[in-house]
Amino acid sequence: MKQFLFAALIMVALLPLCAWDSGCQSNDDKVSVQQEQMQSQTAAQVGMPGITNFTEMKMLRHLYELRDQAISTYTYVPDMNGKLWHLCDSVGFGIPYSAQFSSSEKATEYAYPMPQAEPNGLFMPASAEGTWVMCGAKSGTQPVYVESRIIVSTIKLRAAGEYAAD
Repeated sequence: MKQFLFAALIMVALLPLCAWDSGCQSNDDKVSVQQEQMQSQTAAQVGMPGITNFTEMKMLRHLYELRDQAISTYTYVPDMNGKLWHLCDSVGFGIPYSAQFSSSEKATEYAYPMPQAEPNGLFMPASAEGTWVMCGAKSGTQPVYVESRIIVSTIKLRAAGEYAAD
């Protein structure tokens, strides 16, 4: 019995040393090291792509700038057959319901993130299917909440109803 206790004490005492021994690595740690080695080999053999025009980044910048303007758009709702129905003339591209004005989390004194309420006191969902669309009206824009998928375009699309093409 004394030998068993002595052996157990030695094992417990040596356990912290396991962190420096590669034989004590978890499978996740081993895979992570292997992936890092593979990425280094890939970079050495293939290198980075020869991107010189940065077209996609320029397009993304342009989209961000368009979203920052109150541009006229047209909002459509597709039916189950894929046919588009004009919902309204709109402003902007629609805002997902789950978009938040402030950060969804705040740090605590214990470094654990905690949910943070919006300025209205409500906690927003991490995801939601709805979209807010600012539909044009004679007295200005009016928000319309839409739960179905929508298509927002800066040009009129071929659709059933008001803007159907002949």
